[in-house]
Amino acid sequence: MANERPIVFATNALHPDGAALLEGHAEIVVGPDTSDDTLRRLTRDADAVIVRAKLPDDVFEGAERVRGVVRHGVGLDFIPVAAATARGIPVANLPGSNTQTVAEYVFSALFHLRRPLARVDARLRADGWNPARALGDATSEIAGSTLGVIGLGAIGQRMAAIARAGFGMRVVGTSRSGAAVEGVEVVDLETLFAQSDAVVIACPLTPQTKGLVDGRLLARMKPSAVLINPARGPIVDTDALLTALKAGWIAGAATDVYDTHPVPPDSALFDLPNLLMTPHLAGITATSMRAMSIGAAEEVLRILKGGEPKNLVNPDYRAARA
Repeated sequence: MANERPIVFATNALHPDGAALLEGHAEIVVGPDTSDDTLRRLTRDADAVIVRAKLPDDVFEGAERVRGVVRHGVGLDFIPVAAATARGIPVANLPGSNTQTVAEYVFSALFHLRRPLARVDARLRADGWNPARALGDATSEIAGSTLGVIGLGAIGQRMAAIARAGFGMRVVGTSRSGAAVEGVEVVDLETLFAQSDAVVIACPLTPQTKGLVDGRLLARMKPSAVLINPARGPIVDTDALLTALKAGWIAGAATDVYDTHPVPPDSALFDLPNLLMTPHLAGITATSMRAMSIGAAEEVLRILKGGEPKNLVNPDYRAARA
């Protein structure tokens, strides 16, 4: 047993450059699927786990070999952190690893909602020059408009900087701390929804933020405003969003996240022409995947060598080991 190489279980495939860092130090096992049974079984046999899929709450029961868990990304809702802490397992994530990726997604979505060139292209091909050109009359610029950002962490701050410096937007924002952020007018939620031309959700999912964006707040938005959610689905009340889009309380929305992943094929969301839907890829590009895989591999190597991860999120794990 002492001569065996440690096993690193990756719930999903790693970028080749990240995998290359681990080769020679560990055996990499990639899960064939992300069912709860598979995640439990392969975690029990692993020395370290790299997480891109949501682990079941009881995943660490019987997982005596696990020395550390690393989130391939930022959001910790995929990992039962309290359970890991209780068992003396350090948990790490990779803050900043996909900040630019998510920020660029948000502006891609905003441009789709404000100036939908794909729709223009389709009309040009199907109906000709003049019908396609007429679509331009209903589009709008984002310069001079107001961006409302819920959550002023790394991603929220990056979006705010791009909005101000790149497009000349006014930025209002709100966060748990209420701390000042350069170039952002910190306001309360009601003011943010009432004044913004586009509202972006950039906060984590917590008991406090679940259902945060409800019908009351959506009804405060301008009829011309849009909502963009690249964060977590349950932060938005889905029924309230359906009502807002159908009733014309808001002009449109974009969402990358949902109450259930994958979205059920009979979901009423698919019937909304003013909703842009993407399959939880706001933080995924070839660039970010490489950065996250390398970062995760480096953290795992620190753990396997007996050290602590650089971005430790649960320092209380030490008490359970004492």
